[in-house]
Amino acid sequence: MKEQRGFRSFMEIALEEARAAGARGEVPVGACVVLGGAVLARAGNRTRELFDPTAHAEVLAIRAACAHLGAERLVGADLYVTLEPCPMCAAAISAARVGRLYYGASDPKSGGVAVGARVFSHPQCHHVPEVYDGIAGAEAEALLRAFFAERR
Repeated sequence: MKEQRGFRSFMEIALEEARAAGARGEVPVGACVVLGGAVLARAGNRTRELFDPTAHAEVLAIRAACAHLGAERLVGADLYVTLEPCPMCAAAISAARVGRLYYGASDPKSGGVAVGARVFSHPQCHHVPEVYDGIAGAEAEALLRAFFAERR
């Protein structure tokens, strides 16, 4: 993980969204988009609620932030997400030109950044954000473990 001076994490907002998603019966993943220190959008998973397999927290937050800006790109924006993005979300992050991705827990089963598809390392990937992992990773992982333990 790279070190940044004067870094202020917005991961707590993503964690709030993850907790809310879990309370709704969704997999507890949350995200928020930040630009210039202002939160543009925040979201938690809503795949079950919306009957939409693409309604991952990252995609919903990116859509809302783009709508807020009236643009299809989020150049210079930061995306905080509690779980390593899947390949679909990593592709959306690249397409939206997000500047920096901060994520908490790794996803050895379905990750698309550090494991699995490694979307950002493909030559076909047109934009690669700066990636910072492990931000509040233990807390994000604990939320996921508790959620799935309740369902077993």
